Amino acid sequence: MRCHQFTPVFSRREMLRLSAAGFGSLALASLLDTAATAAEANPLAPKSPHFPAKAKRVIFLFMHGGPSQVDTFDYKRLLERDHGKPLPFSKPRVFSAPTGNLLKSPWKFQQYGQSGAWVSDLFPHVARRVDDLCIINGMHGSNSRHGGALLELHTGSDTFVRPSMGSWITYGLGTENQDLPGFITMCPTLTHGGVNAYSSAFLPAVYQGTPLGNASISSDQAKIPFIENAEGQPQDLQRLELDLLKQMNQERMSETGPDSALEGRINSFELAFRMQTAAPELQDISDETEATQKLYGLDNPLTRNFGRQCLMARRFAERGVRFMQCTHSYKWDQHANLKVDHGRNALEVDQPIAALLQDLKTRGLLQDTLVLWGGEFGRTPVAQGDDGRDHNPQGYTMWLAGGGVKPGIRHGQTDDYGYFAVENKVHLHDLHATLLHLLGMDHLKLTYKYAGRDFRLTDVHGEIVKEILA
Repeated sequence: MRCHQFTPVFSRREMLRLSAAGFGSLALASLLDTAATAAEANPLAPKSPHFPAKAKRVIFLFMHGGPSQVDTFDYKRLLERDHGKPLPFSKPRVFSAPTGNLLKSPWKFQQYGQSGAWVSDLFPHVARRVDDLCIINGMHGSNSRHGGALLELHTGSDTFVRPSMGSWITYGLGTENQDLPGFITMCPTLTHGGVNAYSSAFLPAVYQGTPLGNASISSDQAKIPFIENAEGQPQDLQRLELDLLKQMNQERMSETGPDSALEGRINSFELAFRMQTAAPELQDISDETEATQKLYGLDNPLTRNFGRQCLMARRFAERGVRFMQCTHSYKWDQHANLKVDHGRNALEVDQPIAALLQDLKTRGLLQDTLVLWGGEFGRTPVAQGDDGRDHNPQGYTMWLAGGGVKPGIRHGQTDDYGYFAVENKVHLHDLHATLLHLLGMDHLKLTYKYAGRDFRLTDVHGEIVKEILA
C-alpha cells in the first residue's frame, strides 16, 4: 500500500489558535515543576489544604497518666448516690489489680456558663471558660496500658511505630514560619513510648516534632535548640561552613542513594541556622506584660511550669507554628491517693489552661486555633484500694475549643456510672479524622506510600464527628 503524506497549511492566526491549549499545558507543566522543585527544596513550605479549613494550627494539652472523667467533666448522680455499692453490671478486664465497689467523686460538681455544663471543683478556672468548650464525654480507645494507649492517641496505632499526628499535620500542611519548626513538643514524656509520641516514623525526618527539653526539665529551661554563632565569627563564614557540609552530605547521598535520616539532618542544620534570629527573641518572655505573666500563673511556683508551656504555645501560635504540644507529665495515674494527687495536678494546670483560652480569644487566635485537652484514657468509677481508680479506655472525656468546633456543647455520653461510652461514641480514630477535617484535610486522602501500601493517620478507620462542627 502506498502512503500519501498530507501536509496541512495553517495561517499564523490558526496556528496560534490551535496551539493555545498546548501552550497552556506547557505553562502548567512549568508551574507544577517549579512547585515540585520548591517543595523538594523546602518540604516545610506552606501547602494548600484539600478544602477550606476552619483551623490553621493545633495546641494539644496532654495530661499524661489519664485524668478521671467522673472527677472532672462527667458528672454522675448515680455514682454519688450508690457510693460503696457494687457496680450493677460486669466490669471489663482489669489492668493492674482487682477493683472494688463504686467510688463517688470527692469533689463537688456545679453547672457553669450559659451552656450549663457540669464541671467539678477541680477546675474552677476552666469552668469559667466552659462556654468555649466542646466537651466529648463518649471517648473510647483500644488499649488499657499507658504505652499502647499513649501511642494510639498520638499516632493512631497502639501496636506499631507510626507517624505522630503532629507529623502527619505538618506533612500535609507545611508550616507558616520557615524560621521555626512546624511541630514543637514541650517537655515531652520520657516514658510509655517516649520519642515515638512525636516521631515522624516512615515520613521524612523533617516532619518529626522538635522537643523542647523533656519531662525531667522545668519549662523555663526547655529551649529551642539552634546553632549559636561563635563569638566574633561572621555569619557569612558560618553560612559557607554549612554550605560545605550540605555539599558533602549530598555527595554522599548521590553515591549511596536516598537517605531520609541524612536528609533530615541537612534540613535540621538549615533550620537551626535560620532560627538564630527568631528563636532567642521568641523565647524571651520579658516583653510580656506583668498582667499576662500573672494571668498564666508565672508568679506562682505551683503553676509556673505548665503556665510557661501554655504561654509559649500562644507565642508559637502567633508566629505560625503548625502543631504545639504542652505535656503535664507523668502525674495523672492515681491508682491510689486520688484526692490529694488529682487535686495537686489540677492546681498546676487549671489556671494556665484557662489563661491560654482567654488569651487566644482576646487576641483573635482562638477562632482558627484548635485546642485539644485530655489524657491517654480515663479512670474507673469503681475504687482501686481505698482511694484510687484504675485505667479506663472504655469511656472517658476529652474536650476541644476554637478552630471550627461548636462552643458550649457536650457530645456523647457514658453510662449512669461513667464506665462505658454508650451514646455518640467517639473513638480516637474518629477524633483524628475530625482534627484533620477541621484543618482542611480529608483523612482518606492524606496518605504516604511506605512498604508497598498507602498509610494514613486513621489507617482503615475513622469517621468525622460532624455533630461537633460549627
